Amino acid sequence: MSSLLMSVGCQVALSQNSNYDVKTGLITAQTLSELNPANIVKIAELTNKIDEETALNLVWKLPQVQRKAREIVRLSKGTIKLGVVVDGSPTANEPYYTVRIFENQSDYDSTIYWFRVFNNNGLIEVLDVIENKYISLDEWQEQLKR
Repeated sequence: MSSLLMSVGCQVALSQNSNYDVKTGLITAQTLSELNPANIVKIAELTNKIDEETALNLVWKLPQVQRKAREIVRLSKGTIKLGVVVDGSPTANEPYYTVRIFENQSDYDSTIYWFRVFNNNGLIEVLDVIENKYISLDEWQEQLKR
């Protein structure tokens, strides 16, 4: 990552500094000090974020979700399946995707779980509907054991 940032930074520095000596092939400390740090931060932020499909897949592949999917198919004898949809995308105030797991029935759907997946690191939290707050997967796992 740091080498990517340095190469991008060097390219930006080269394009911003007309005093760069092509013959020597060296970038001076003065050139690097002229580099706008905001450009590097923006590039780093973009490369660390996950996309909607990744967020959806992270939730769908959770063992608890897969177990619930099998259970619903078994109990309904194949007439009901589990569905998954991204219901919300990250914003400045809410940096996560909201993912909903639901029973996909012919005439309506019934929500089973709500998750949020943080777009900067893929951290997943699940909504505790009793407390109406998001909890960690470890806390959720403990609740499921009870």
